[in-house]
Amino acid sequence: MKVSENIQHINENIQRACERSGRRTEDVNVVAVTKYVSIDRAEEAVEAGLFHLGENRDEGLISKWDVLRDKARWHFIGSLQSRKVKNIIDKVSYIHSLDRLSLAKEIHKRADEPVSCFVQVNVSGEGSKHGISPDEVKEFVGSLKDLSNIKVVGLMTMAPHTDDEAFLRTCFRQLKTIQEEIRSLNLPYAPCTELSMGMSNDYVIAIEEGATFIRIGTALVGND
Repeated sequence: MKVSENIQHINENIQRACERSGRRTEDVNVVAVTKYVSIDRAEEAVEAGLFHLGENRDEGLISKWDVLRDKARWHFIGSLQSRKVKNIIDKVSYIHSLDRLSLAKEIHKRADEPVSCFVQVNVSGEGSKHGISPDEVKEFVGSLKDLSNIKVVGLMTMAPHTDDEAFLRTCFRQLKTIQEEIRSLNLPYAPCTELSMGMSNDYVIAIEEGATFIRIGTALVGND
């Protein structure tokens, strides 16, 4: 199916989710996760009107960036090794996986200007998931105050792959609660106004619970 057809369907779902939750559709940003698809498919996504593209490996991001460059706004959405920061730092607008101080220091050192970062939080407590625990978020954000090239725009989580809607809502609501707590501190370096949560299987629920960035791969661009 064409990306343009997929995005039409997804936009309809976004609109209904926003109506149910009293939100504005323009407050929800769709990140097309292109990590499993070709450069041609990523280019099709841009031509279909998608501006945000997400990659989880430096090699994949660089190969697509070499072709598309500023036709898209680039998001690094995977676990980021400190030694890989130098490869992507001048190409990305957002990093969704800030989860340790050593990584923050490397981003700060390599960046020429403040980088918009999401602190990754493991709200589900799964051992297979990256991210800091919910009770560590406030202290971690505080540890970033002297790193002028780090801007904490929000929080990110990866919910469990489950059909248990109640559990998904609990995870998303917990992240929303923490985000509001950090935002209320009015930290200049950590406005924390955004929530990156929701993927192909759960983005509608995530929107209803406050997501401002949803990361959609399979349902939007496919996986091959």
